[in-house]
This record gives sequence, structure tokens and C-alpha cells, in this order.
Amino acid sequence: MGRILAIDYGTKRTGIAITDELQLIASGLTTVPTKELFDFLKKYIASEKVELILVGEPKQKDGSASDVEVHIKEFIVQFSKAFPTMELKRVDERYSSKMAFQTMIDSGLKKKQRRNKALIDEISATIILQEYLYNR
Repeated sequence: MGRILAIDYGTKRTGIAITDELQLIASGLTTVPTKELFDFLKKYIASEKVELILVGEPKQKDGSASDVEVHIKEFIVQFSKAFPTMELKRVDERYSSKMAFQTMIDSGLKKKQRRNKALIDEISATIILQEYLYNR
């Protein structure tokens, strides 16, 4: 059984989370600059058995697509060309950033640490992955 990798795509930074090999536990992996995302994925997928990629689908409160969706669709086209055999699914990520910020507060992080947007992106990817594991 391979791992599931979740992506919280952003135009500047992308948060990444991963499961264990049994697909039971979601853990934050890292945040990478989006311009380096493909290089990171190529190296990671070459070194670890990944069977599924989840890409967050950001939506507005009314269910319409978020502004970043245009960039995500471009990423998905490029990803499908680079990894034609890799399964990719979209997952609703509404409120994941707010939930990530609240998680930081609940875990006792100081105000300065909560300003770390890279950490918010990584936690958001973890939340996306946890929701997927819970609902599958």
C-alpha cells in the first residue's frame, strides 16, 4: 500500500502532507515555494511509494471557485503530463486555512509563530488529508 500525499496549492507557497504507508495517519511534511513544487514532487515520488495525490479545491462560501483555482487547474494539467499514471483527486478545502490557524492557537503557539504562513499551509494540507481519510 502506498502513501497518500495532499497538496494545499498556493501561488507563492504550497503545503504538503503525507500519510503513513498504512494510510492511517496524516502528518504535515513541508511547505515548498510553488515554483519548486514539481522538483520536490519528482524527488519525493521517486523515493517514496505514493499511490494517490489529493489537491485541495478552494471554494468561496457560496460554493463558487476561488481565484487561485485557475492556477490549480494549470498545475493539474502539468502534473498529469509529468505523472500520467498517478491518480489525482480533488478535495474540498473550504475553511482549511481558518481551521489551521485555530489549530495553531489551540496548540499554544505564540502570536509570532502563528504568523508563519508556511506552517499554516502545511497544517492546511494535513487537515485536507485528515478529512479525506475520515470520509473515504
